[in-house]
Amino acid sequence: MLGKSELLEVIAPTNRGILASKLDRQAIQIAIARLEDRNPTPEPLAATDLLAGNWQLLYTTSDELLGIDRFPLYRLGQVYQCIRPTTGRIYNIAEVMGPPLLGGLVSVAARFEAVSQRRVNVFFERAVFGLQRSLGYLQPNQFIQALGDRAKFPLWQGIDFTINRDQPGWLEVTYLDEDLRIGRGNQGSLFVLRKARL
Repeated sequence: MLGKSELLEVIAPTNRGILASKLDRQAIQIAIARLEDRNPTPEPLAATDLLAGNWQLLYTTSDELLGIDRFPLYRLGQVYQCIRPTTGRIYNIAEVMGPPLLGGLVSVAARFEAVSQRRVNVFFERAVFGLQRSLGYLQPNQFIQALGDRAKFPLWQGIDFTINRDQPGWLEVTYLDEDLRIGRGNQGSLFVLRKARL
């Protein structure tokens, strides 16, 4: 699909949005809007076979995520959003690259509830920060299993705390096919993700 290849081409040099200039962001917004107009899955939440899985972030405008790259000596590594429709769970996992043996991990677990065929309310419940090595992190599926097995990681492994927010966030899936997903969040953030084969 021409619109899809155009979008991937324009986001490729931006390092997930970290290096995007104002002109880059405008071009990406236009490419995204064109692709959204041709969404092959108008009811993405019903297409659980397409939606489920681990999605690797290709581009975002989220300051929260891109801000991770601004810490001295650390750089944002791979970022995954792992969706489990059967249990109504979403896991955001950001790998943080640092000095040898000091790579970090930022993870947030949430539950979601559908409010339409395209939008879910997201209730953030738990956050875990720490060194990948201390947390025993190998890859997203293994870490999600560890989160399910433990109510809380001990402090020597990382910082693990409950998130109590009065208002949920929301995420709308505006494009979905077998290997690409575009979403828009309640803070005006855009997300472009590719299905990861882990």
